[in-house]
Order: sequence, then C-alpha cells, then structure tokens
Amino acid sequence: MKGTPTEPGQESPYRNRSAAENVALFKEMREGKYKDGEKVLRAKVDMASPNMHMRDPIMYRIRHAHHHRTGDQWCIYPMYDFAHGQSDSIEQITHSICTTEFIPHRPLYDWFIEKLNIFPSHQYEFARLNMTYAVMSKRKLLQLVNEHHVTGWDDPRMPTISGLRRRGYTPASIRHFCEKIGVAKRDNLIDISLLEFCIREELNKTANRVMAVMDPIKLVITNYPDGQVEEMQVENNPEDAAAGSRIVPFSGSLWIEREDFMENPPKKFFRLGVGLSVRLKSAYIVTCTGFDKDADGNVTTVYATYLPESKSGTDNSGLTVKGTIHWVSVQHAATAEVRVYDRLFKVENVADAEGDFKDHINPDSLQVIRNAYIEPSLQEAKEGERLQFMRKGYFVVDKDSTPERRVFNRTVTLKDTWAKEAKK
Repeated sequence: MKGTPTEPGQESPYRNRSAAENVALFKEMREGKYKDGEKVLRAKVDMASPNMHMRDPIMYRIRHAHHHRTGDQWCIYPMYDFAHGQSDSIEQITHSICTTEFIPHRPLYDWFIEKLNIFPSHQYEFARLNMTYAVMSKRKLLQLVNEHHVTGWDDPRMPTISGLRRRGYTPASIRHFCEKIGVAKRDNLIDISLLEFCIREELNKTANRVMAVMDPIKLVITNYPDGQVEEMQVENNPEDAAAGSRIVPFSGSLWIEREDFMENPPKKFFRLGVGLSVRLKSAYIVTCTGFDKDADGNVTTVYATYLPESKSGTDNSGLTVKGTIHWVSVQHAATAEVRVYDRLFKVENVADAEGDFKDHINPDSLQVIRNAYIEPSLQEAKEGERLQFMRKGYFVVDKDSTPERRVFNRTVTLKDTWAKEAKK
C-alpha cells in the first residue's frame, strides 16, 4: 500500500512499565492530578506494524473541560478508536457502518474487541453520502449553526434528520432515496434532485390539494350577486378517490395570484388579461373586463364577469377555456406565514468550490411571506401535516404555528425548477 511505513517505530521509554505502575498512574489521571497533555494511556500493541493505527495507540487522554452532560465529573476521556468497538458491543451492533476513511482503523477496532472479549461487532466501510448544493460534514454544519447562517440543527435547509422532518420529508421518502442510490465503496456526488423526486412522488399520491395565495391581488366579479356566498365542493386529491372532498366558500370578491394577471398578455397566456377568460378552480368561468392601478403603477384590483351556467360539475355554458387558476374568498380568507425554502448553497459541488464554503451560501435560500391568504379549512391543519398548495408546491405545517396563525414550510416545488436553470 502506498505510503505504508517500512521501518518500525521508536518505543516509548515508558512502554515496559509494570501493570501495577500503569494502574496507579491511570488512577492519578482519573483523580485530576495531571494537566492536559501531561499523561496519556496507550495500548501496548505493535510498534513495528505497517498500520500506524496499531503502533501503541492512545486509549485515554486528559481534558479538563466542562462536559455538556457530565459536567466536571470526568477529566479523562477515551479516544474514538478505543470507544468505538466497545460502544458497538454494548449495544450489540452487528454491522457498524463507517465511511471509507476508517478502513485502516478496522484492525484496531477488531483488536480491542478481541482483547476485551466482548460482543463481536464488525465494522463495514462504504463511501460517504455527498449531495449537491449541500455540505454533510458535521464540522461545517456546526459552523452554520454556531454562526447563525441557519436557525438551528432542525432548520429546514439542513441535511439533518430533524431538518428534513421539519421541511416535510417523510421516512418513506428518505428510505426510497437510499434504496435508489444504493451503497458503494467509491466516493460520488448524489444529485439532490433525486431526493426531491422521491418526496414529490410520495406527496403527489398522499397530499391533499388546497388553495393558498402568496402574492395577492383582488379579483372582483362585478355581476356576482352582492352578499352571496356559495359553498363549492372541491376534491382533496385527484390521485386518491378515497380522500374525498371539502367545502370551500366562494364570493364575488376573491384573492388571486398576481402572476395570474397580465396587463398586456402575450399570445399564449392562458390566464387573465382584459378580454381573456379562465376557470376559477371548482367554480366558474370568468372573463376579465378591466383593472385598477395605484399611484406607482401597480395593479391592485382586477375586474371580471362570470357565467352563472359555467359552474364546475354542472357546466352547460358550452364554453371551453385553457386555463384554471386557484383563489381564496376575501371575506373568508385566513392569513398565514409561508416560508419558501430553497437550496442552502449556490454551487453544485460545495467541496470543490474555491474559498470558504460559507462564501457560497445562497442568499435567497429563504423567503418569508408574512401575509399569505389561505382557505379557511387550513386553520385546522395540524403540525406536520403535508399539503399541496395548488400550482405552488408541497408544504408542511411548521411547529411555530399557533391556533391564530398557521406557519407553512415549503418542502419542494411541483417541478424541478433548478434543472431548468442549469440548462440556461
């Protein structure tokens, strides 16, 4: 093996101390009689071994520091290689999975288990999982947390189990992802789009479709009877007939997405513009008749008329339109906070990028929408409930929600928008 030492190591002058002397010194170490670095306890293995890890490795060192769990109870601590096999044996781990850099550590792992005559755990090595647009190193993740680039270990942008859970990823989607990538001995970079595909595939089948408007403008239906409210039957999930339907209130004044109206629409714009018609989801066909602007030239209100005979489920208008948009009744809307999460880093392979890895943090990885409008049924949504906001993406109810105000985290977009950007 390249780099393997051929000459034996030099023995410590203390290597042949008696067991009694070593026990006495170790007790004094435990009692705190020595400073940091003044003494160590070594295993007596083989100073001529070509594997440097077998050349009398350190088992215990002195460290006078306050421990987050045991306080100041201990001042000596075991080294990783000494504790690894014992910890696995105590828990009767049959397959201790490590990354490939621990291959040369395995002989020492086995040696300690054999000499201590404990449960025969076995170490197996596979390539580390690396994903695009992410860092997986605990040291780097700790920096992100300590330097407040993220809100904590469970920040939905973090590639941690708690972060993925808070983002809305399910155990099944993560297992499916792991099955797809398999295991390998060779390091590789897994496209995060595959993980996103796995959660999309699951949520498409299981998540109820709901209506939420995140960048609102008002749509006023001028010929809708004043004060009238209808209850529209809206299916919960077209992929699951058993999911049933719900009632959503409809009125003559609605919130719609700003992007669903254009003052000067191009030829193939199948939403609202003056003279253009569109279907309101599970409701009526409307035709745009005009709009208002504020002093800065921003559209504030869109006006339309509706066809009473075009109601979904009983449409006999004979009119066909190409576009369908979602909406929320102004009178019945609740407000919510929506956190739109994106990838934490701007570059695909953070490890190979020049400079400090934090230089490549995506400044747009979180957009907070303070006052989105949601249909009233979402006021009852529970923490951890996963939903599809129609035409917007998949979202999950966050733990920061209160009875008065729901908070939603975006899990993933409906389509892989990053793939399109990469092609540009």
